[in-house]
Amino acid sequence: MSGNGTLTRADLAESVNRHVGLSRAEAAALVESILEHMSCALERGENVKISSFGTFVLRDKTERMGRNPKTGVEVPIEPRRVLTFRASQTMRDRVASI
Repeated sequence: MSGNGTLTRADLAESVNRHVGLSRAEAAALVESILEHMSCALERGENVKISSFGTFVLRDKTERMGRNPKTGVEVPIEPRRVLTFRASQTMRDRVASI
């Protein structure tokens, strides 16, 4: 993992390189391919579920009224689609035990 406590694409590719034995270029291409496949599925409006990890869920939010906290003026918030992540119970248990 990178020195800043964040797992990056390069870290994933390095792990695939070490554990699976693919070359660095092949490992990087594999990681990119997986991420691209996930991104395309989300673009098509599909949820992405990775067993024992979690689910990336698309939600459509309706228009609502919001308030500018500085001025107090009410403004409409446009309807939009948001991406959320729901961790699996297995992942929640693993993170909670740290």
